[in-house]
Formats: sequence, C-alpha cells, structure tokens
Amino acid sequence: MSKRNKIIYWVATAWLSLGMVSTGIVQLIKMDEEVEVMTHLGYPLYFLTIIGVWKLLGVVAVLVPKFPLLKEWAYAGFFFCMSGALFSHLAAGDGAKEFFGPSLLILLTVVSWYFRPAERKLNA
Repeated sequence: MSKRNKIIYWVATAWLSLGMVSTGIVQLIKMDEEVEVMTHLGYPLYFLTIIGVWKLLGVVAVLVPKFPLLKEWAYAGFFFCMSGALFSHLAAGDGAKEFFGPSLLILLTVVSWYFRPAERKLNA
C-alpha cells in the first residue's frame, strides 16, 4: 500500500470514526435535538438507542486489527444507516442542510472502505 493511500485511509477512517462516535453518543443520551429529528422523521425513539449502540460497535469493528468479515459488516451498516438517514430526510421534505451530515458520512465510509489496507480486506 502506498504512503498516499495509507494517509487517505487513516484520515477518512479517523473522520468517519469521529462522526459515528459523536452521533452515536448523541443518540444514546437522547439529546433534545436528536429526539426532535427522530420525531419529525416519524421514527420511534427507541431507534436512537439501537442506532447509537450499533454505531459505537461499528467504530470498534472498523478500528480494531483483524476481523475482516466484521469490518465488512460494519462498513455496510454505516452505509445503510446513513443512506437511510438521507432518504428519510428526503421523504420528510427537509432542506439541503439536513443532507450534509449523512452525505459526508457516506462519502467517508466509501473512501475508508475503498482505501483500507490489504490485511483489513476480506480476501487478504
């Protein structure tokens, strides 16, 4: 793996992890703003706990060495969660501002997944 690709991977993975940890914690503590968003989107509030826990576990799976199959599942979960958020905001008729966070996290997920080192890939 080239030095350039390694830097891209770690920058994307660090920002992805930071984004998922911060939103996961906000969801777990059920911050008022997050409760308002979930209510606005029509989801039950217990989704906050489920999504928050899975985000934190996903970050652990992506960062810990080895376990390539678990990493694939974590990346897929991040992609599904964020694309679901994107489409939920679209269906609710929200403005472009609401699309930024999920879009950025989707981009970081794809970049981190694509540039991951060979030993972190399933076929390694």
